[in-house]
Amino acid sequence: MPLKRMVLEIGMGTDIRGGEPTKAAVRALRDALWHNSLTVANALGQPVDAMQVEVIIGVPKPDEVDRDAVLAVLPHGGGTVQVVEGGLEIPNEAGTDATLIANAAAVVRLDLPSGGS
Repeated sequence: MPLKRMVLEIGMGTDIRGGEPTKAAVRALRDALWHNSLTVANALGQPVDAMQVEVIIGVPKPDEVDRDAVLAVLPHGGGTVQVVEGGLEIPNEAGTDATLIANAAAVVRLDLPSGGS
């Protein structure tokens, strides 16, 4: 059965002080996920853990993101994390610290029969 895209969720997260890419990425994914309650799996007779989530994070310094920490945010199902260059880094006036902004997209898919139910 093919995986079918069911939902696209988007969010933004920041690390106001410290410029930690992982902290901003985790907050971005939480922002994307915590504003709703997905019932699509149950509505289609699937267990919630059947959801497959493709997470894409846009953040400055993508190589510094702990992908396992981001993946641990998912409350159900399994997934993958891709981190790309994006977001914003805003240095403070002294140049000693920065605010980091990350963006997250979570694409939720379910393995459904060709007929869609």
